[in-house]
Amino acid sequence: MSGWTQNRLTDRLGIRYPIIQAPMAGASTPEMATAVTRAGGMGSLGVALQSAEATRADCQAIRTSTNGAYNINFFVHADAVPDAARAETTRQQLAPYFEELGAGDVPAAEVSSLPFNEDHLAVVLAEMPPVVSFHFGLPREDLFQAVKDAGIFTISSATNVAEAKQLEAGGIDAIVAQGFEAGGHRGTFQEPYEDGWVGTMALVPQIADAVSVPVIAAGGIADGRGIAAALALGADAAQLGTAFLPCPESMIPQVHRDALETARDDQTRLTSAFSGRPARGLENRYMREMAGSEDNFPDFPILNTLTGLLRKASAAAGSEDFVSLWSGQAAALNKTLPAGELLDALVAETEATLKRF
Repeated sequence: MSGWTQNRLTDRLGIRYPIIQAPMAGASTPEMATAVTRAGGMGSLGVALQSAEATRADCQAIRTSTNGAYNINFFVHADAVPDAARAETTRQQLAPYFEELGAGDVPAAEVSSLPFNEDHLAVVLAEMPPVVSFHFGLPREDLFQAVKDAGIFTISSATNVAEAKQLEAGGIDAIVAQGFEAGGHRGTFQEPYEDGWVGTMALVPQIADAVSVPVIAAGGIADGRGIAAALALGADAAQLGTAFLPCPESMIPQVHRDALETARDDQTRLTSAFSGRPARGLENRYMREMAGSEDNFPDFPILNTLTGLLRKASAAAGSEDFVSLWSGQAAALNKTLPAGELLDALVAETEATLKRF
């Protein structure tokens, strides 16, 4: 049953199986990426929320542990525009929560992380990760061209066919078709925003028909049945994020792990209340109480600066109330295994599913 493991994407990336662990900034680690790559998939690391120096160190850590393909992921959102009035309104709204948790004062509203820029490019060109991926579109043309000129394979996410065509026209090497079921931040970069609310089952074959570059299916894929389905729909690979969150290599706090243990298909919601951009997670008290306030929040990622301390304090107190419990709609299918063993299990399940046909 080896036919499913070989295609133009696996050949180009030199990976044994068309299974990619999603980058997941704030949850993935070099250890997770290394384990997945060593098991024959492609490990990824989301570095959008950290310094260029940390990214350099992480690339070196992965490279010393494996010579296989791995993916470093950056955000390419527009620069945040500070708005003092909105920031102050949000700080006042959050103050009672900080008080409740004994977390001190709400921090100042600052830009804590930047979209892909010259500093990030310098790290990429120095460390030469085999794959660089982007979320929220493509970076500035000169920066993107420099990555391409270095011979690095590039990937970005699309949430509808129009975005996929735009990415292909921009020169991307492969496209993640991110279905509406996906956990974490939506990769949508075109207005109107709701045009990106397309489920994986409908999205993948339409994008596969519309572009000539390899397509990677993402969103609600949590086991071998989902991977087999993604390949049947025309994808060259499947990308799984939520499935890897329970792994011991993941950075998520214990309250997030506990929430995923009991997650159901009907528990996730989209919210902008943590970062200022819509992301899917398990509904909790904070999401419920902030619903309807989204238009008053400061720009992404400024809101992260205000909520970051709140999330940490909540997790430290053993409460899921104020933690961003990112999760896709298929979390109930999760298994708790080390990342390498999980990849082995996914491969075995995919083989078993395909054998049934």
